[in-house]
Amino acid sequence: MIEPYCGLAPLPAELIARWNLDPALIAALVVGSSAHLGMVARSSQATSRKAYVAPLLGWALLAVLFVSPLCALTSALFSARVTHHVVLVAVAAPLLALPWRRSKLADLLARAAAAVFILHMVLLWLWHAPAPYAAALARPVVFWVMELSLLGSAVALWLVILSPVAPLGRTLGLLLGSVVQMGMLGAVITFARTPLYDAHRGVTTAWGLSALQDQQLAGLIMWVPASIPYLAVALVLLARRLDRPMIAHEPAR
Repeated sequence: MIEPYCGLAPLPAELIARWNLDPALIAALVVGSSAHLGMVARSSQATSRKAYVAPLLGWALLAVLFVSPLCALTSALFSARVTHHVVLVAVAAPLLALPWRRSKLADLLARAAAAVFILHMVLLWLWHAPAPYAAALARPVVFWVMELSLLGSAVALWLVILSPVAPLGRTLGLLLGSVVQMGMLGAVITFARTPLYDAHRGVTTAWGLSALQDQQLAGLIMWVPASIPYLAVALVLLARRLDRPMIAHEPAR
């Protein structure tokens, strides 16, 4: 049996030492972040140091997700895996997408907004189905297909959402749709009567949870906290629209 990419499930006393120092991963993070920041520097949008804040935070979050002991914890707890995925698609992805919200790529994706949304939704549901999820834990190659497809489709969706020229109604619809579909997936996981993910059977008890309790916690995380970034962006967009000054027309004399 091939060991999961993040390693075997750790005991609580082992977790602090379970950093993932995979040279290939670290090299990919360094090269990817350097290339991304280099493109931001060459972009006409990089008018101040603020342009670098979002991508730096996004790459820092990717490092936390894949290098820190959180990676190992996801082998033990499905709730940790869901937290990992929520941060990946709802926090890291928009931070990485933000510098390109006015790019030609964002405009191109905006023309297929519905297809981008459906693709991301299908991938999210697919990789949280028991069989594909088990395959991702069993084979590192499939694991990276899961992670990169979730991140890539999320970045594409956020490029559509964050585009300043996108109609507000469509943007709010995409945000609401994201909240609804993640809530539905969370509800399915929460209300399942039996453990769905065999990889987490027998390894959650050391953390004070049964496999079913861990699964229910994961569902609640996807159901409630996962919606916060989408709702926050929706509120910001609405606030900006309300703050726009109304053009006053002087009465004709």
